[in-house]
Amino acid sequence: MDKSVFDDLQQSLKEAVTIRRKELALSKITEIHAPDAKAIRDKVGLSQTEFAQLIGVKVATLRNWEQNRRKPTGAAAALLTIVEKEPAAALRALH
Repeated sequence: MDKSVFDDLQQSLKEAVTIRRKELALSKITEIHAPDAKAIRDKVGLSQTEFAQLIGVKVATLRNWEQNRRKPTGAAAALLTIVEKEPAAALRALH
């Protein structure tokens, strides 16, 4: 391993320890929120069956998202975000 890479890793670990001990504040906190599947579906005006077929998931999966039993992740979360932000373009592309 390159000495500079090792030194960077070592410094990062030291910082992690000081943060854990609350001796150093976090410099940045990133929060990721799962898209609200029901609100997005309502926005585009489709039934659960229609919307599930459109985005390629089972109706049961969509129901789990809408009832907060599960959260969409990965590609599904990305697709829901696209539908939320650009519904007309997403619907054109997916139909």
